Amino acid sequence: MSTPRPATTARPAVPADAEELVELRSLMFEAMHGEARAGSWRRPAADLLVRRLAEPERRLQAYVVDDPERPGRLLSCAVGTLEQRLPAPGHPDGLFGFVFNVCTRPERRGHGHARACLAALLGWFDARGATRVDLHATEDGQALYRSLGFRGHSTPLSRQRPPAG
Repeated sequence: MSTPRPATTARPAVPADAEELVELRSLMFEAMHGEARAGSWRRPAADLLVRRLAEPERRLQAYVVDDPERPGRLLSCAVGTLEQRLPAPGHPDGLFGFVFNVCTRPERRGHGHARACLAALLGWFDARGATRVDLHATEDGQALYRSLGFRGHSTPLSRQRPPAG
């Protein structure tokens, strides 16, 4: 008979977690695209996280799971923003959540870390009155997201800024 694993606890991220959050974001891109995505985006991302995680009235929130064996190292995260849009039917305050980063280190997947982080982030959105939370999911994440209440919504379209010149 196997021993049950202890429940995973996520905590709110702090500015000192910024570099580790960027590392996890890089791992997410690697999992999505099959290659590491190094480059000039990492420094601005870390700087932005330091600033935004220090704001008293946060519109960006992150929940993380610490590595109990390596202080200062994060195992998992879920990061999102609270967006103010125009109110609409079903969205009287116009508050929407967007989850843009959920990642667990590959060697620690399947232990409930991402679930703990995402559940905490969803609770944060709920406490602020977000009436809808959106995310873009990989095939690997579908089961987790659906188990937490996410459903298909609409066909996403996007536009990228045309190259300069």
